[in-house]
Amino acid sequence: MPRPANPLVRERLLAAGLELIHTNGFNGCGIKEITDSAGVPKGSFYSYFASKEDFAVAVLEHYWASIDRDFGFHLRDASRPPVDRVTAFFSALTDHNARRGFALGCLVGNMSLELADHSAQVREKLDHIMDRWTGLIAACLRDAQASGDLPGGASPEELAYAIVEAWEGAVMQGRIGQRRVAYDRFATVALPRLLGVPAPSVK
Repeated sequence: MPRPANPLVRERLLAAGLELIHTNGFNGCGIKEITDSAGVPKGSFYSYFASKEDFAVAVLEHYWASIDRDFGFHLRDASRPPVDRVTAFFSALTDHNARRGFALGCLVGNMSLELADHSAQVREKLDHIMDRWTGLIAACLRDAQASGDLPGGASPEELAYAIVEAWEGAVMQGRIGQRRVAYDRFATVALPRLLGVPAPSVK
């Protein structure tokens, strides 16, 4: 009789896979490399994931859960003005990427470029993550409209997508140069213009 799946083993596989895929890309790491990094037998991989593609979907969900856990509180902080919540969220993400030398980029963007054309399953997960991400930002923007800090004619949902799209472009450029110039441009040019607020000075 097979042993029941161990959620701790699954978590170790996801943590190892996230690090390897974020560093080397989905096609740049194999299942054995993932299981070796997680410290589990290669054969146990299929006790938790039907395929490597299924694993990619789970890694993306694991990644988004970590972003939401570690940074999403900025967007939900009702004690701060809603526009400040949005800028604080992206500032915290910038600091996070700086700790890795801006070399890894955003896994959502990376996987979009690598797999969206080849896997409907991964594309659906990426689309779902984008909906959740922009939904959190749009909620802040609706609050900003209600308080008069954002013009009422703008669609919060469309504006949220424009903000994330500008962010992903900055992250990609930052990864190319492995420096923060594009992040600062996002913070001082793109985001203030999209939000209709004065541009902050660069630290």
